[in-house]
Amino acid sequence: MKQIINSILDTDLYKLTMQMAVVKKFPFSKVNYEFINRGKTQFPEGFGDALRKQIKLMENLKMSMDEKKWLSETCPFLDPTYLDFLGGYQFDSSEIGIIQKGGDLEIFIEGYWYRTILWEVPLMALISELYFEMTKQEAIGLVDRTKNNNSKIMLFRLNGMHYADFGTRRRFSYWNQKEVVEQMSGQKSDQPNFVGTSNVHLAMKYKVKPIGTHAHEWFMFHAAKYGYKMANKLAMENWTDVFRGDLGIALSDTFTTEVFFKSFDRKFAKLYDGVRHDSGDAIEFADKVIQHYQSLGIDPKSKVIVFSDGLTPEKAVEIKNHCRSRIKCSFGIGTNFSNDVGPTPLNMVIKITEAKPEGEDWIHCIKLSDSKGKHTGDKKEIEVAKYMLNIK
Repeated sequence: MKQIINSILDTDLYKLTMQMAVVKKFPFSKVNYEFINRGKTQFPEGFGDALRKQIKLMENLKMSMDEKKWLSETCPFLDPTYLDFLGGYQFDSSEIGIIQKGGDLEIFIEGYWYRTILWEVPLMALISELYFEMTKQEAIGLVDRTKNNNSKIMLFRLNGMHYADFGTRRRFSYWNQKEVVEQMSGQKSDQPNFVGTSNVHLAMKYKVKPIGTHAHEWFMFHAAKYGYKMANKLAMENWTDVFRGDLGIALSDTFTTEVFFKSFDRKFAKLYDGVRHDSGDAIEFADKVIQHYQSLGIDPKSKVIVFSDGLTPEKAVEIKNHCRSRIKCSFGIGTNFSNDVGPTPLNMVIKITEAKPEGEDWIHCIKLSDSKGKHTGDKKEIEVAKYMLNIK
């Protein structure tokens, strides 16, 4: 069997940065994750068994000395003790349970948070690539793929926009994401518009910047441990305590942006370089962020918004034009870079569903995004959170 994931760094940077923070702050905490099949995709017979075999093969992955050296030079915010830890890390397939009934697929992950946190991204990449392989869906030809990518590169260049590849989790295949990063990193310019990729392995391979900070699970865990009213504040406080000013883009929508702003006071607004948008209307979000900075006496033009919610290049241009001369912006494009080759991409996520902080019982983890359809977690717990946060 051909192994699909061949490097422990074939993952997104935010998984490594969060893992380091978890090792430092919550080494005894446990979590559960679940696969959520938003698109109701029906998987072919034998898919679960094939996925198990691929997961088992991942146990052989280990960071090389060259990879460790590159990380230490490229990501100085990852400290030597963490890199030593990562150098000894190996995946454990016993942390994953897979059940397939007909075309329905269930996946559960359980274990110490500092270990299981690395499963999400490569597992989703595996599910996506294996699905297209087993259903024999083929990509458009190389010439058409190249033209497609070139049109996106030209669109961003003509509009003076900075953009990055965020496509690991739902890519058509490893080779397609590799092809995209290779083509976009090959721009001949003193000031290239392509600023990097979330994929650490590809960043190393093509000598571009690895990009990422934290994900919703960081805030979701803090809610489970400290309560919903303190979650955003303590998640940001702990993040800055670990990274001391590096990685200063805050994710705003775990419990809605309106709730986030109540914690994003003058201290955090000055301390963080900007915020990331991941759900809800991007134009409305930009206006609210600008207004919030202005209410705190902060010049929005000194800050940045990273947009990353289901973007197409055309939508990114619209957002850029709306924000022009008002606030800096950058764009992380995922599926529409790494899986824009013909077949319909899978609509799926893997989310943390429960947490067991040290010395405590299991507690539900939920997410209340700015898009109501994206709320995830236990329904009763969602109602509790909405009540506690006064969300109608």
